[in-house]
Formats: sequence, C-alpha cells, structure tokens
Amino acid sequence: MSLLFNPIKIRGITFNNRIFVSPMCQYSSAAKDGSPTEWHIVHLGTRAIGGAGLVMAEATSVTPEGRISPYDLGLWNSKQANSFEPIVAFIEKYNSVPAIQLAHAGRKASRNKPWLGSNRLPIEKEGWDIVGPSPIPYDETWDTPKELTKHDITNLISAFSKSAKYAVDIGFKCIELHFAHGYLANQFLSPISNTRIDEYGGSLVNRSRFAIEVVKEVRNVIPDSIPLFARISVSEFVEGGWTTEDSIELSLSLKSEGVDLIDCSSGGNSPHQILETYPGYQVHLSSQVREGADILTGAVGMIDKAKQAEQILKDNHSDVVFIGRELLRNPYWPLYAKSQLDGGAAWPDQYLRAIQ
Repeated sequence: MSLLFNPIKIRGITFNNRIFVSPMCQYSSAAKDGSPTEWHIVHLGTRAIGGAGLVMAEATSVTPEGRISPYDLGLWNSKQANSFEPIVAFIEKYNSVPAIQLAHAGRKASRNKPWLGSNRLPIEKEGWDIVGPSPIPYDETWDTPKELTKHDITNLISAFSKSAKYAVDIGFKCIELHFAHGYLANQFLSPISNTRIDEYGGSLVNRSRFAIEVVKEVRNVIPDSIPLFARISVSEFVEGGWTTEDSIELSLSLKSEGVDLIDCSSGGNSPHQILETYPGYQVHLSSQVREGADILTGAVGMIDKAKQAEQILKDNHSDVVFIGRELLRNPYWPLYAKSQLDGGAAWPDQYLRAIQ
C-alpha cells in the first residue's frame, strides 16, 4: 500500500488516509448569521464521498466581528452549532473525519466576498469595526484597526474555547486553530503587525502569548482523544517579519501545550511579501518545522498529483498533505490517486458505471 493511503492515528482518532481537505472559505452563509447552508453540506459532503481522510470546514469565526465577511461561517451560538450537525454526520457516514478550523480575522475582517471585490464593508453596509493587536492597517488603503485591550484579549481567548466546546459537542473529531495568513493570531505573532509594549508584544515569547493562551484554553475544553492542529504561516517572506526559525520555536511551544500537528502554510500578513508559487512551493517549510520541532506536520500548496503527494511523504517532508484547489476542481481526486498508486479504489456503488 502507498504511504498516502496508509492510515494515521493521532490521539484517539484514526484517519483512513493522509489526504486532508484544506479549510476553504465559501462565503456562502446566505442569512449572514454564520450558519452553514445546503451549499456547505454538498461542498463538504462531496469531498467525504470522494475519499479524503479528513474533511475540514472553512475558517469559522469565534465571534461576529471575527468574520472575514458577513457571509462567513461562525460558531458562537447554539443555532449555528445545530446547523453544523447534519454536515458532521454526513462526513462521518462516508468514513471521513469531520474537522473544523476556528478563526478570527482581526484587521482583515469586514470585507466583501472575493468575487465582489473584497472591498472594505463600512458599518452602514453590513460591516463592523475591526480590531488588531496594534493600530496598524494591513496596508495604506485599509482601515486602521482598534487596538485590543487586555480585557478584549481575555474575551477573545474565551471565545475560542467556547467555539471549540460547541464543535466537539456536535461531533467534530478534530479542531484546527487558524494562526496563519495575516489573521488575528498571526497579527499578534508578527513584529510587522504587533508593536505592543505589554506582555502581548515585543519579544517572540510575548508575541506568541495570545496563540499559546488560545491553545491552552481550547485544549482544556476538548477531550484528550481529540486531535488539535494549528495552521501557521511558517514564513511571511517580508524583511523584518516572521521567520521559519520563529515558527520552529512557536511549534515547540504549541506542542508542549497539546497541539498535535502543524499545518504549514505561509504569507498573508503583508501586501509586500515576496513569494514565488510553484508546485509544492511550501513543502520545504513543512519539512523544516517537522525536523526542527519534532512534531507532525501537514504540507500544503499546489499539491495536485498523486505521485507528488506520495513522494512528499516518502521524503519525510510531512506526515499528511492538505489539498485545496485540486479538490475544488475534482472532489474525487483521492479515488483517482488511490487507483494510480495502489491499482484500484473503492468507488461508491452509485458511481461504478462511470469507471467500469
């Protein structure tokens, strides 16, 4: 059997294979109340039928103001939780592990849908005031966020733990914390977006404090059997910004507090990043974190060939692969990959006529 389809057990959960569906924002909460819709059950359910070992719901905000857009998912109340239940059940029914990414967008919140321009939404047009660790805008054309007080920070940490509790109560079997791509936790981590002079700013230890405290609180409210992942931007690719060496130090701290896997992405916190993309362009980051912190990692970014994914695992660059855009194009990619690597795949009975 190929390594890609060799099961992996993390804490009390066994994943049938190492193909994990990346969390991908759909901007499709039609009522703008954070609740998932029929779109989400089809979108996520199809990837479960397609054979992925884990299906992760998109960045789901822990507060109303933490959404990237009014159309984002949220998990801060019981109505939203109840709306997720059939999605979780469907994913599990088709032998995939249901997961969710919990997030807060910070200074990158209150935007429009990407296909409508991603423009800032003012309060009079369904937007809201944005916040961040420091009053530093993403760039000169963006609004300046309100600096979070210590009381605000405490409330946000509690919001993450409350959402995590909702998640496990409705059946999610894995939780990922979104500490990447220039969103709130990433804003705290980076010296280009965090110039605080209290215990949440300054040194690497202080800038990591928000993320570490979120992990502690979340780990305290979820069962020991539930894996906890963290997605980080391993490098910002900006002079004076967050580095791979910083990420290794952070990953060591996250591991000591109960994080089981680092989902290794990059960038997103500055419009001035210098980042060249090509197939597997972030794999080396996963490899460096895996070796430097001795922790499970996931590689992500333009992984779209079965042999490519297999080789990443064989070369010990990561323990799993997160796949995004290719699974948007072809939700049955895992079944095709299984056929290519192992000589056959168990397609749903309803689809057998298509492959015979």
